[in-house]
Amino acid sequence: MFPHSFCSRFAPQLAATTLAVGLALAPAAPAAAAEKLVEGIAAQVGAEIVLASEVFEMSGPIEKRMRAAGAPEQEILALRRDALERLIETKLLSTVVDRLELNADREEIDAAVEAIASENDLTIEQLLRSVTSHGLTLDEYRGKIRGEIERGKVLNAMVRSRVKVEAEDVEALFQDRFGNQPEGGEEVYVRHLVVVPKGRSATTSGQACQLVSEARAEITSGTSEFAALAQRYSDMNADRGGDLGWIHRKDLAEWMSDRVDTMKPGELSPVIEMPFGCNLLQLVDRREFEPVTFEQAAPQLQNFIFNQKTEVEYTEWLDVLRAQTYIDRKGAFGG
Repeated sequence: MFPHSFCSRFAPQLAATTLAVGLALAPAAPAAAAEKLVEGIAAQVGAEIVLASEVFEMSGPIEKRMRAAGAPEQEILALRRDALERLIETKLLSTVVDRLELNADREEIDAAVEAIASENDLTIEQLLRSVTSHGLTLDEYRGKIRGEIERGKVLNAMVRSRVKVEAEDVEALFQDRFGNQPEGGEEVYVRHLVVVPKGRSATTSGQACQLVSEARAEITSGTSEFAALAQRYSDMNADRGGDLGWIHRKDLAEWMSDRVDTMKPGELSPVIEMPFGCNLLQLVDRREFEPVTFEQAAPQLQNFIFNQKTEVEYTEWLDVLRAQTYIDRKGAFGG
C-alpha cells in the first residue's frame, strides 16, 4: 500500500494514453466502392467510405461551442479535418481487426459494461440511464465499447510485445518526478477561494472583499458548501471547487502558510486581502509527509514509460498503414 500522499501527487503524471496497433499490413487497393461514390462522402479508405454526416456528427458539439465563441471559419474547417482523420483511423483499425479476427463478442461487451458500472458504484440500469441521458443510444454506447475492446486487442497482439522499458529509464523518471521531494515535514490539504478586482465576480477591491466576506458567512452558517461557492465566485480553481489538494507545508506561499499554521482542520481563515484580490482559505486536514520510495513508484513509472513508448510505436505503424492504404479525401476535406 502506498503512503497516503502518493496517489494525490502522482496521479496527474500517470494519465493513461489511449493508443492502438502495430505492424504494417498489405496495402488495401481501391475496390468497387470507388464506383459508388456519391455526393456527401468525406473520404474513401480502401474499400470503405467515411460520410460527411459522420464527420459533422463527431465535430458538431465542439463546433457549436467554437462558433458561439466567435472562432474563425478556418478553425472550424481544421476541427472537421481533425474529426475526419480520427474517422479514417477508425476505418483503418476496423480493417486490421477483421483481418486478424480480433472482433469483440457480445459476452466481452457485456463484461465491460458490468466493469464500468462496478467501478462507478452504479447498477447496470443506472449506468445505461446515464448513457441515454447524454444523448447516446444503447447500441451506440455498446458500439463505442466494442471499438475500445478491439483496439486493445490489436494493441496486445501487435504493439505491446515490441515495447521494452529499460531500468535506467525508470530511474531517470523517478529522479525527475521525486528527486527533489522533501525528506519529511508536514503537508496540508487546503481549499482556496479568491475574488480579484475586475474578475468574473467583482469590479473593485471593495466588491471582491465584500463577496468573500458573504461567502464566508454562508459557509459558517451552513447555508452553502465551500466548493459550491468557489465554483460560483472564485477566479482560480473554480472548476475544482477551490480544491488545492495536498501540498507540502514548505511549498505554500508565505501569506498562506502564516494563516494555515494557526488553523485547525475544518477551520476557515478570516478574509485575507492581498494586492491581487481577496482570499478565503479552508484547512481540510494536515498530516505528516511520507516521501515516495523508488520501490513504491517503480510500477507506475514503468507503466507510464511503457504507454509513452507504445504511443510512439503505434504512431509509426499508423503512418506506414496510411501510406499503404488508398485514402482519398473529398471536396473541402481534401485541402
